[in-house]
Amino acid sequence: MMAEDIQSISAGAQEQMKKAIGHLEAELVKIRAGKANPQMFDGLVVDYYGAPMPINQVANISVMDARTLSIQPWEKNMVQPIERAIIAANMGVTPQNDGALIRIFMPPLTEERRRELVKRCQGEGEQTKVAIRNIRRDALEAIKRLQKNGLSEDAAKDAEAGVQQLTDKHIGLVDTHLSSKEKEIMSV
Repeated sequence: MMAEDIQSISAGAQEQMKKAIGHLEAELVKIRAGKANPQMFDGLVVDYYGAPMPINQVANISVMDARTLSIQPWEKNMVQPIERAIIAANMGVTPQNDGALIRIFMPPLTEERRRELVKRCQGEGEQTKVAIRNIRRDALEAIKRLQKNGLSEDAAKDAEAGVQQLTDKHIGLVDTHLSSKEKEIMSV
């Protein structure tokens, strides 16, 4: 019974840590690195006849070249609401509207802006590390409770070591994601 409980604690911690990494990946994609990437609009909501709608459900977003995106609304009357949503989102890009299509030109990043973006990435990374450490803490507390209920000290130590290994692995993943995103941002 105790072995199953340890397995369950470990699996739960691993699942939550994976989710934390997934969240970090989603946040890092939104931080633009000067290259045109349709995913930078994930999470952008447009007013569609009074109802909030994700932009990718009212328009087709595609890459025209390394620095240009095109947004083709499926309905012509959606050009204005999409343009307003992009301006309101304050993403550092200015939409160009020709009546039927919206073009987004990615301005080249200044050194200062690159440093700000790197700081933002590091902030996201730090939040993820805190989340992972909180998951570790909860798992270790659960193991201590099992120990109070008769789990042997050796088994508890092994379980704690397993949780620590998971933690180290996921903190390492955070650092890997951050360093690759920083390279992407700092390369001109």
